[in-house]
Amino acid sequence: MKLLTRLALLVPLALGAAGAEAQRLSENTTRPVENVSYGFADVLRVDPVYRQVREERPREECYDEQVTRAERGGGDGTGGTVLGAIVGGALGNTVGSGDGRRAATVAGAVIGGAVGRNIDRNNGGPPREFEDVRTRCRVVADVANRRELVAYDVEYRFRGDVFRSRLDYDPGPRLRVRVGVTPAQ
Repeated sequence: MKLLTRLALLVPLALGAAGAEAQRLSENTTRPVENVSYGFADVLRVDPVYRQVREERPREECYDEQVTRAERGGGDGTGGTVLGAIVGGALGNTVGSGDGRRAATVAGAVIGGAVGRNIDRNNGGPPREFEDVRTRCRVVADVANRRELVAYDVEYRFRGDVFRSRLDYDPGPRLRVRVGVTPAQ
């Protein structure tokens, strides 16, 4: 009987100590105890997910262009000078008399020659055409569309159930999964 009495006294003490230990553990932890385990799921399907990216790359494009330009004749002015001097001298000769007429003729010839030379240089002869090649350049944008891989849609089976997730990596044939159990309320 002594043995039963002792057991009767020890059992409540052991249960009390276990309860105190459980209370002490829950007071010292800052997060709730999780029921978590890890396992492996069989990967059924992996589909890459892409997005379209548009890129513009500027480049310089050059080409040769045929240019025709016209210039007025730039003669030596001799014909215009002679013609202007004759006309100017004739006009100067009609003005005045005696020595004044002679001075007016010389002055008319000099002025007429200068005017004729100037006219011949500016307007003399038909326009001349020149063929010229000029290189022209411009900046153009080459546009390219490319696909960029952003994720993987993964379908996998764990313990008979099929799940889908979007991952940032290709898991291969097996996927490590985290399994957590919490009471439903």
